Amino acid sequence: MTAQHATPDAQAAAGRAAALRAEIARHDHAYYVLDAPTIPDAEYDRLFRELQALEAAYPELRTPDSPTQRVGGKPLAQFPPVRHRVPMLSIRTETDTGASGAETFDARVRRELGLKDGDPAVEYSAELKFDGLAISLRYEHGVLVQAATRGDGETGEDVSSNVRTLRAIPLRLHGPAPAVLEIRGEVYLRRDDFEALNRRQAEAGEKTFVNPRNAAAGSIRQLDPAIAARRPLSFFAYGLGETEGWAVPDTHAGVLDAIAACGLPVCEHRAVLQGAAELAAFHARIGALRDSLPFDIDGVVYKVNSLALQQRLGFVTREPRWAVAHKYPAQEAVTLLRDIEVQVGRTGALTPVARLEPVFVGGVTVTNATLHNQDEIDRKDVRIGDWVIVRRAGDVIPEVVAPVPERRTGELPRFDLLARFPTCPVCGSHVVRGEDEAVARCSGGLFCPAQRRQALLHFAGRRAMDIDGLGDKVVEQLVDNAIVKTPVDLYRLGILALAGLERMGEKSAQNLLAAIDKSRSTTLARFIFALGIRNVGEATARELARQFGKLDALMAADEVALQQVPDVGPIVARSIVDFFAEPHNCEVIAQLRAAGVHWLEGEPAVPAAGALQGRTFVLTGTLPTLTRDEAKALIEAQGGKVAGSVSKKTSYVIAGEDAGSKLAKAEALGVAILDEAGLRALVNENITNA
Repeated sequence: MTAQHATPDAQAAAGRAAALRAEIARHDHAYYVLDAPTIPDAEYDRLFRELQALEAAYPELRTPDSPTQRVGGKPLAQFPPVRHRVPMLSIRTETDTGASGAETFDARVRRELGLKDGDPAVEYSAELKFDGLAISLRYEHGVLVQAATRGDGETGEDVSSNVRTLRAIPLRLHGPAPAVLEIRGEVYLRRDDFEALNRRQAEAGEKTFVNPRNAAAGSIRQLDPAIAARRPLSFFAYGLGETEGWAVPDTHAGVLDAIAACGLPVCEHRAVLQGAAELAAFHARIGALRDSLPFDIDGVVYKVNSLALQQRLGFVTREPRWAVAHKYPAQEAVTLLRDIEVQVGRTGALTPVARLEPVFVGGVTVTNATLHNQDEIDRKDVRIGDWVIVRRAGDVIPEVVAPVPERRTGELPRFDLLARFPTCPVCGSHVVRGEDEAVARCSGGLFCPAQRRQALLHFAGRRAMDIDGLGDKVVEQLVDNAIVKTPVDLYRLGILALAGLERMGEKSAQNLLAAIDKSRSTTLARFIFALGIRNVGEATARELARQFGKLDALMAADEVALQQVPDVGPIVARSIVDFFAEPHNCEVIAQLRAAGVHWLEGEPAVPAAGALQGRTFVLTGTLPTLTRDEAKALIEAQGGKVAGSVSKKTSYVIAGEDAGSKLAKAEALGVAILDEAGLRALVNENITNA
């Protein structure tokens, strides 16, 4: 149907469709390029659905630059080749990561230009060297018609269907529409998007990616555009290819400004600089920012700013004389994994540690790297004897990212932490791992030197034995000076040992001794909580004290008997049995009794009354405003109970950001899930109705 013969309804639809395309493009630019959303997501979705409906009713209104054409298309059998009209050449790399790298480049440019020592400094444009995949975008008469990879510089692959899914890339240029405008840039993944993508891949049982660069490249080279559309890719423009009918500015900095005016994202970290000293300062400044950037870079790029001087300098082989990539120390390297050992943390967690053939990475020589936990070792399929990729960024602990399977020789055995370390390498207590936990732990909480500081602080806590004055600094000194090894030693302290501590004094020492002596008399519920049994909080400790009445009865209980207690499911029951099965823990309890610690047995603890009486809660993830302790206190103040694991007895799971396996288990069991706002509403509703 031609415009002359269009019906009034069709004419109105055409006008509305054009207005919607322009409005959605503006919102995309604000959200994905300017990082300044202009409307709520729900309103954006409404506009998008309206445009889809118009194009369905009037197919002739569907245009190549319509936002509805970003996602879709049939999977390809292969990518067609694309010959670049202007080659996508590589840039020379300066591997001298110090200031002298900038000085070498500037001296070379000045020499090629015939400049003498007294001549003015050369002006440069400096920007970041992104760690992604180079892409060329071809716009004809303002509309994106093709996107191609670099390939060998002369010929790349047509990845238009995939690149169209990137909302940061406009399908139509802003402003004037030149006959031809090719924009060169980098497709990349932000670190947070990369981590979220890998989590989704792992949860779906699919392959995870080694690093953001591999993930970006793999996403763009998917033959099915629908897969690429699900990947959170980003883009930065940094240069030009072929142009026709476009007024090219005189400088590279001007080119970047003009590209940004066309609606494409250009990185804010760029500068116009004079001479080698300013180049070196830029390199150092960005180096200091490197780890805080939301995306990976491996260096900065210097370009002679004047395009006329660029043309005069020309090329050597296939590299421009007027540009250089000034690198930083590599953050990844390959080395040999010689062995896997473990470190025992303050909570008893056993963290597997890779013992490596020394390798220089991230500016230092690395011999050890974390492997996180058994699940990560299994997911990555890392084996002793593998060649592995090691990553170190800034002050972050080095980690093993992935093995290099093609360098694996023979069939290497898989690593099993529990088989290799059935007992704690620090104290000899048994190592256990909960069924829904990724971390294996030492069960000798009261005895293990690695857990000593944390165990003492918990034992002395206000809601446990309530030893006033026994805080972080005092416990640190007692442990570091080997004065206290287990909680029993607290009851053997004398005035001289305490008074000699830093900032203690005789008066403070006397007050602390009085608080310790007072704590000898407590309740069974407080004592159970003070033991620091994994997954046993205050509410569960109260229920255990009420159910069993005597500590000996609790210590002798099996998992079946323990699961008769409200809020105690299989995981909590197993934690309790494991704790009391460890002889070291029982020995410390016996010594505490011998030291005069006692409680009134046979008298059940009285549960608190309140708006949440009789309901059991499990907390997981990070809540927006409440800490874990504050949320727990809120629940318990209203008579609710907080358990450490999800079971059929759980009333609600309170889930925050980065909720883990507990949330998944709640969903599987059909347990009600609330966020922080839901918890507050539940408390207020029950108080109001009480």
